[in-house]
Amino acid sequence: MRRYARTLLAAALATTIVAGTAGWVSGAAQTALTGPPPGSGAWRADRALGTELPDPERTSPAEVASFFSGLSAGERQLLVVRHPSVVGNLDGVPVELRYRANSLALAAVRDDARYRTLAAPGRQILAFDPRGRGQVVEVFGDLRSARRVSVVVPGSDVDAGTFDRTDDVHGTPAGMARALHAQAGADSAVIAWAGYTTPVGVGIDAATGGLASAGAERLARFTAGLAADGLPGPAVFCHSYGSVVCGLAAHRLSATDLVVLGSPGMRADDVSALRTSARVWAAKDATDWIDDVPSLRFAGLGHGVDPTDPAFGARRIPAADARGHTGYFVPGTDSLRAFAAIAAGRPGPSSEPRSAGSPEAAR
Repeated sequence: MRRYARTLLAAALATTIVAGTAGWVSGAAQTALTGPPPGSGAWRADRALGTELPDPERTSPAEVASFFSGLSAGERQLLVVRHPSVVGNLDGVPVELRYRANSLALAAVRDDARYRTLAAPGRQILAFDPRGRGQVVEVFGDLRSARRVSVVVPGSDVDAGTFDRTDDVHGTPAGMARALHAQAGADSAVIAWAGYTTPVGVGIDAATGGLASAGAERLARFTAGLAADGLPGPAVFCHSYGSVVCGLAAHRLSATDLVVLGSPGMRADDVSALRTSARVWAAKDATDWIDDVPSLRFAGLGHGVDPTDPAFGARRIPAADARGHTGYFVPGTDSLRAFAAIAAGRPGPSSEPRSAGSPEAAR
């Protein structure tokens, strides 16, 4: 009876999983943006090069990379100009072409206030899709010369309009990535990946895995595109609901490290269930409200075991200096220093996973 009562309570509380940055606010149901980039129909019909172009929906990132490697500089530029929305969002296309294409795509919507700052000179926009609430991917640092690459996967309430807002700056995708890059050093590059449809506020989306599953597909393809372009395997930093995305994508990511922070769970019982060779790290500060969310799954609600639980088996990252749900990347915190050590491949937190009987677990 006691266990039954706990299960019922967990089911009720699971609906309050916010897993993002907006706070305790009711959220509307979202429809995941899936499928090929905008403009794919015109791309498929184009015979300007005298041949079929790779189908954005069916061609793997490795095949896309192979196709572009066989083009002349003029042919590449022709595709950038004719199809900026496809070239800018197609995983496997060389990053330099994607920057150029997205600059053109942003110029076409410069009258929309949401995108004005994204079009500023010097910004490296690796993906831009204005459909729905809008999705953005931005690079901090030089991807081509970087020795180490990191990807930041945000939680809920993130879209083109909130990607780089001025309030709660270190809780935004761009703010987190910018702070990580500044701490990690010049030979690293950090990607702010707001490339999936996130939940809005509290609601069934935040408590279930539907949007995370769709996001996991996109994240896996995105990282495959980085590999196809010859870039190093990334360390992936997953905040809040983003850790649900990373948990579902883990077995398909060629990542060196998976770092989850402020996580409601990864939809896995322990590290082994993630089926990844990456090192798995977890951080949660004592003032993060996510700690009040039940670490259970029931009838599809909730995301399971807390990754900072010793039984999960992740390596623990210190977060004593962080405050609240969005304070992990604030400069000067122990959490950001630890993240930067992982991102840069420097000695940092203990590399050993915690176990229930370890001295650290007893603290």
